[in-house]
Amino acid sequence: MPADAGRASVLTANSVSRETAERLDIFVAQLRRWQTVKNLVGPATLNEVWTRHVADALQLMAMAPEAIRWLDLGSGAGIPGLLLAIAGRERPGFQVNLVESNARKCAFLIETARLTEAPATVHNARIEDIIATRTGTEIVCARALAPLTQLLAWVEPLLKTGTVALFPKGRDVQSELTEAAQRWKFVYDLLPSRTDSDARIVRVTALSRVDS
Repeated sequence: MPADAGRASVLTANSVSRETAERLDIFVAQLRRWQTVKNLVGPATLNEVWTRHVADALQLMAMAPEAIRWLDLGSGAGIPGLLLAIAGRERPGFQVNLVESNARKCAFLIETARLTEAPATVHNARIEDIIATRTGTEIVCARALAPLTQLLAWVEPLLKTGTVALFPKGRDVQSELTEAAQRWKFVYDLLPSRTDSDARIVRVTALSRVDS
């Protein structure tokens, strides 16, 4: 499969400007370069970066088009957080905070954010230590990080202040929702994924503990 497979269709579908496309190209090049020394993404997905990763991130922007203050938990390879920062760079005040506990992955995020001039701040810290300081966050997101029950535990302080959560989930989303309901009362809806017919994005707008 060509290394840029799907690039044109992803850029067109998301109405990406030429300048933003060039910065996304830098991200993809950096991902491939760093992948040789740090396993940032599944090797099998490396030739599907555009359709598997870039498109997956950009669809979140379309689900919260007015939001400019984002928080990405467990950022890893910058998917979706750093990609969102690149895509939102042309919007006044756009900012993404990236939380990642792995120092080597943070090095990738910092360097790639610098090269793309993305409005992203990298926090080499534990999620629990950052959440309380992120008041004013409009959207919190996390991809392939933890089960929904754990994600809700992390974001509870934010959702109580009006933040909305967007969590991409795979085909096991219903079982995760069932498990989470044993501990949490939450208002949510399931949004279809543009990149996987079996996947859904869980959008959570209110949250409280079952025993509260």
